[in-house]
Order: sequence, then structure tokens, then C-alpha cells
Amino acid sequence: MISQLANLNWISVLVAFAGYFILGALWFTLFFSKSYRISLGRENETLQNKPIFIVGPALCSLVITVASAVLIYALNVQSIGDAFKFSLLVGIGYLFANTVNIAINPNIPRPILYGMISGTYHLVGIFFVSVILVLMK
Repeated sequence: MISQLANLNWISVLVAFAGYFILGALWFTLFFSKSYRISLGRENETLQNKPIFIVGPALCSLVITVASAVLIYALNVQSIGDAFKFSLLVGIGYLFANTVNIAINPNIPRPILYGMISGTYHLVGIFFVSVILVLMK
């Protein structure tokens, strides 16, 4: 595992992470702000802007990006087509499905809407991450 981390192109990991994180900021505050607030049952509220709401997603995006880089290298994903297939497998199989699973609880008033908004963000984000990692490999 340590040797796999040492062999990563860390510049590509940082670029992919930055894109994923910035996409998230735009996704939830600009592109789908109203729908996201509706999914949380807070359509008439301004969501709080505490440090954990910035640092937490950043750390999670970094972990997802590093794990994806390790898998892309281990699976020898080399083309944009392969990056697309990889992002569908990981994006739908893990990120989207897990997001919807987390949303299905009594604390999320509209779990399917929340799952669609957040899950689609992760699907688009992992595609972006995969393409960057493959192009800069």
C-alpha cells in the first residue's frame, strides 16, 4: 500500500481533488442550492456556514480522490473510455448508492431528492477525478 501511494502523481491527485471540491461548492451553493435546501426540509433557511461544513467535505473529497488514484493505478486505467467505465462503477456502485443509503433515514425529509442531488454530484465528481488522474498519469 505504501509503495502504491509513493508511485502516485501527487500533482494530478491535488488537481483532481481541487476540482472535485470546487465542484461540490458550486453544486450545493449555486447549481442546486434551492433543491438541496428543499431535500433537507430547510427551503426557507440559509444553511449555516461553519468550518466543519467546509473542512469535512474537503477531507472526504481528498480521501475519495486518493483512493480512486490508487485504484486507477492498480487497475491500469489508461484511457478516457476506461476512466468513464471506472467512474460509473465507483460512482454508481459506491458513491451514489452509499449517498442514497445514508439519506434514507428519519432525519432527511426528502431522502430520494437528497440522494439524487448528492449522489449525482459524486457521480459527476468521480468522473472529473478519474479523467484528470488518467490524463495526468
